[in-house]
Amino acid sequence: MNDSSTGAAPGAQRMRLKTRVGLAISVLGLWALCALVWNGLQNNPAARGALLAGGVAALATALGTLPVLLAQRPSERLQDTLFGFGAGVMLAACAFSLVIPGLDAVRAAGGSAWAASGSVGAAILLGGLALLAMDKLLPHEHFIKGREGASAQQLRRTWLFVIAIALHNIPEGLAIGVGYAGNEGLRANALAIGIAIQDVPEGFVVAAALLAAGYGRLLAVGIGMASGLVEPIGAVVGASIVGHSAMLLPWGLGFAAGAMLFVISHEIIPESHRKGHEVFATAGLMLGFVMMMVLDTALA
Repeated sequence: MNDSSTGAAPGAQRMRLKTRVGLAISVLGLWALCALVWNGLQNNPAARGALLAGGVAALATALGTLPVLLAQRPSERLQDTLFGFGAGVMLAACAFSLVIPGLDAVRAAGGSAWAASGSVGAAILLGGLALLAMDKLLPHEHFIKGREGASAQQLRRTWLFVIAIALHNIPEGLAIGVGYAGNEGLRANALAIGIAIQDVPEGFVVAAALLAAGYGRLLAVGIGMASGLVEPIGAVVGASIVGHSAMLLPWGLGFAAGAMLFVISHEIIPESHRKGHEVFATAGLMLGFVMMMVLDTALA
């Protein structure tokens, strides 16, 4: 019996040592990758600015999750109001920060009004179709409706939530990146500020929803924080693609707008109206829309 115990102890110690070494190597590798990416962005100011703005949005999401460590579960009415607020910010961002600049970009290149509306409109539809494809192909779990997607029953509920949260944040990251690739600095900053502001309550709602679904506080906060990391990645991708050609700018702006519109209509508004608090959700939407409109028009 003693031999077995003494034999198990060194084995456990070796396992812990291997785990710590593995974590240290992973951290060093991540740091080296980040340094490599940052050095590669030195000659691309738009992508560098998009990365910083996406990082601020991710930080805002992380900050929003922290109250869940201390607070009790928020009321359903508050959750729906915050969902509506986020939808309003995204709606105004689609109109004032993406669609209108996209139309202006086509006209500035010599295109007619019909060419501007046609190209941006087609890009909006493409963005919506892309998110629809992701929605159908990727298994994920809505906060209220439950699981959707292929083979959803084979995945753990935690990862279903992670995928669902990522679907919410991808269009925001793309919008930030495309904005920095094509808009004037102040307009792009206004878009990034608006998205970061709405990410704070979004992070809170996401973590609170995970807590309500039965996850521990630390796990709920950790997943909520990690969900924001999609935004700087999407921002760099959007800025890098659009930055290669001015011709891609209106298409990138329209694509990001379409992706955001899909998320608003398919995910956020239905979630905010399903529990009987439509008035509060609508009030939040209107407040968010007006706030983003003021930010965009005042800082542009």
